[in-house]
Amino acid sequence: MRVLGIESSCDETGVALYDTEQGLLAHALFSQIDLHAEYGGVVPELASRDHIRKTLPLIDEVLNSAGLTTQDIDAVAYTAGPGLAGALLVGAAIGRSVAWALDKPALAINHMEGHLLSPLLEDRSPAFPFVSLLVSGGHTLLVDVKAVGDYELLGESVDDAVGEAFDKTAKLLGMDYPGGPYLAAKAEEGTADRFEFPRPMTNRPGLDFSFSGLKTFAMNTWLDSDKTEQDKADIALAFQTAVVETLAIKCRRALKQTGHKRLVVAGGVSANKALRTKLDAMPGVDVFYPRQQFCSDNGAMIAFAGAIRQQAMVKQDAPSFSVRPRWPLNELTPP
Repeated sequence: MRVLGIESSCDETGVALYDTEQGLLAHALFSQIDLHAEYGGVVPELASRDHIRKTLPLIDEVLNSAGLTTQDIDAVAYTAGPGLAGALLVGAAIGRSVAWALDKPALAINHMEGHLLSPLLEDRSPAFPFVSLLVSGGHTLLVDVKAVGDYELLGESVDDAVGEAFDKTAKLLGMDYPGGPYLAAKAEEGTADRFEFPRPMTNRPGLDFSFSGLKTFAMNTWLDSDKTEQDKADIALAFQTAVVETLAIKCRRALKQTGHKRLVVAGGVSANKALRTKLDAMPGVDVFYPRQQFCSDNGAMIAFAGAIRQQAMVKQDAPSFSVRPRWPLNELTPP
């Protein structure tokens, strides 16, 4: 069974074709970073318009790359939430229209489930159950994953998502958009232990996160410094170290609470080298990640999640669609 996947939840248009017997056949991605850079953040209306321009050409590119046509598609999966409403509507409308025209099933996929399942695309993939740390620009979640669709939310950020905190801190340090990768690169030039940042919400029970205070701490530290490039690097390192250690502490708690020995880390921030180094060093834990190109939003994870759900689906949805800009993972059910 071949499933076409369409991802359009925010500022990246992703399309992929997944075959349940042969694996990932082809994928393509267009990033809108240059479009939004001059505004310092994603402009929802511009994002929606660009998805309109790019989705159909990317579908053609993926099919051509795989040496197939639309007649070889058995189902269409698209991101229905969470994300920007307008951007989601573009992918949903195109996905449903293609499926309707081909008289094939269409599947509304939860964006975060796509990330959560993305490490299963790898040769070294986790078995269920496991704890999943989902870290991106819009989400920070710890999830007890018992099976596909059987998710228990263990903890989440009460304010900024971790990727959002990276981007905002980078911006106040004068770095370009999107700031997270720039901050991580700058941190490699930093002097360890010059600044000590707090590890928020680690001195109390629970698995929730808070990162807005770290952003404020970084801003105050920057304002009190001489604002040299070395100051910037040292603050970037101190901030990143605090975030990474906070995430690791909460992951250890989640693993102890659930009794699981496997940890899956996905989402854009899962590409961070310091985070991977810290989590890989945890004793007695097998840690799994998606490949670097699938850490950020992509069509492959949507096609894969769609294939899993389509294989188990008994009845099809009606030929209509809606999107859910807010769609908690724990509202999903097994296929």
